[in-house]
Amino acid sequence: MKLYGYWRSGTSYRVRIALALKGATIEQEPVNLLAGEHHSEAFRAKNPQGLVPALELDDGTILTQSPAIIEYLDETLPGPKLLPEDPLRRARARQLAAIIGCDIHPVQNLRILKYLQDPLGHDKETAFAWAAHWIDVGFEALEKELERTGWQGPFLLGAQPSVPDCYLLPQLYAGRRFGANVQHFPKLLQVEEALTAMPAVKDAHPDHQPDAQPC
Repeated sequence: MKLYGYWRSGTSYRVRIALALKGATIEQEPVNLLAGEHHSEAFRAKNPQGLVPALELDDGTILTQSPAIIEYLDETLPGPKLLPEDPLRRARARQLAAIIGCDIHPVQNLRILKYLQDPLGHDKETAFAWAAHWIDVGFEALEKELERTGWQGPFLLGAQPSVPDCYLLPQLYAGRRFGANVQHFPKLLQVEEALTAMPAVKDAHPDHQPDAQPC
């Protein structure tokens, strides 16, 4: 298998964390978003959306969209299960992941922020502040959801890391980048601390990727 991704892409980061939690290593092929490589004819042939990540299987099959890729990896690779067997806990895992993946992450996607700036005419600082606001709104809801359900940690679903944990780390990383008030969410930061204490997960961080660039 080969994973096409970008070092700072939150969705690529999610998949790297999932692989780390499964104890798996696969070939990675960097796609430089800033250089526009995702718009190339060769990459569009693999993913017509022109988005990362994309997972190429050994037979040439291409999977896109991080939720589908993560669930495929969970179902086909050995290692601890990232989605619980119990239907209610499985739904809960998907619920928490969707809060991040569907309601927080999209507002700070590169193409969205670029559109805010050109053609809509906002400067970079305004676009980042807009993203930070909605990240804070989403994190506040997630923090309250953990409180509402009696969260005890150390991970989002309890004693074992699961799919929503794969989503949380990249979103906290992005939140800091855009100036969100992540320090206001102590439960989320406790989960982050537990995850980053795992060496394999730490290695999945954007700064540790071979295509990482100085910011």
